[in-house]
Amino acid sequence: MNSPLQHARFDAQTGLSFLVSQAAALEAEIYRIQYADILYPSLIPVDTTAPEWIQVVEYVSADTVGRAQWFNGQAQDVPRADIVCDRLRVTVSMAAIGYGYDLAELEHARQYGIDLGPEKAEAARRAYEEFVDDIVLRGDAARGFSGLLSHPAVTAGTVANGASGNPDWAHKTVDEIIDDVNAALTGIQTASLRVEMADTVLLPVDRWLKLSQTRIPATSETALSFLARTNIYTLTTGLPLTVRGIPGLESAGASGVGRMIVYRRAPDVMKLHIPMPLQFLAPWQSGPMRFEVPGIFRLGGVDIRKPGAIRYLDGV
Repeated sequence: MNSPLQHARFDAQTGLSFLVSQAAALEAEIYRIQYADILYPSLIPVDTTAPEWIQVVEYVSADTVGRAQWFNGQAQDVPRADIVCDRLRVTVSMAAIGYGYDLAELEHARQYGIDLGPEKAEAARRAYEEFVDDIVLRGDAARGFSGLLSHPAVTAGTVANGASGNPDWAHKTVDEIIDDVNAALTGIQTASLRVEMADTVLLPVDRWLKLSQTRIPATSETALSFLARTNIYTLTTGLPLTVRGIPGLESAGASGVGRMIVYRRAPDVMKLHIPMPLQFLAPWQSGPMRFEVPGIFRLGGVDIRKPGAIRYLDGV
């Protein structure tokens, strides 16, 4: 006859085996979930190609210098083009999130033939996505990570005053607001000698809403749709300009003012390194009646590779 201790041990072992058999199906299901309110995948290119356990990602950032000039055939000083290179490093750190069950939950599901629900695994996956989203937007000073909303590598300017004498879009006309956006776009072109063209504009949510809700007089068009047609990027390339409202920009500028971000969204301009996306390890028994499924992931901060292709404009 089995003792109570042997029976408890049998139940624990059975519960762990049941969790192992269920975990794979749960993970396959939650990895397919897409969260519409998680912003980072659409804001910045994500690179998962580095080895999972790498400590530092190193790369060379190159920029071209020099321009052609008129030349006298008798001269010897031919203008030269050259490449200026900087070796840069991105530190990679590890974070964790997991989920767990107690023995009663596992035994109830096993004995009644019930599959474990995905809610706990989904909560862990959601926590991972929110963590990465926050790192991308705001960074983590303790880890030395800077976020997209306030990165020291990016030049910050201010928008011009409107006719009211105030730069704030709350006091500007639609024409003045569109002038601000086009000035930001052309500013990147001018500073880069027309090498760079920004294709993305990020705005404080309330400013974006103002554009989307303000009607152009005597038309059915909104200020946002008008901007989509008449911005310098679209007129030059024929391609759509991405304009989005992003939480946190309402106070991201100097002295807590609103900030507009314009940039070219491309991996040669900026990246987020996630050498190890969220992966769940083998379930284990963490206590007499407790079973855990640990999850780990490894990532770096926002990596600005071409500061000349991104700019902040404060005061909106």
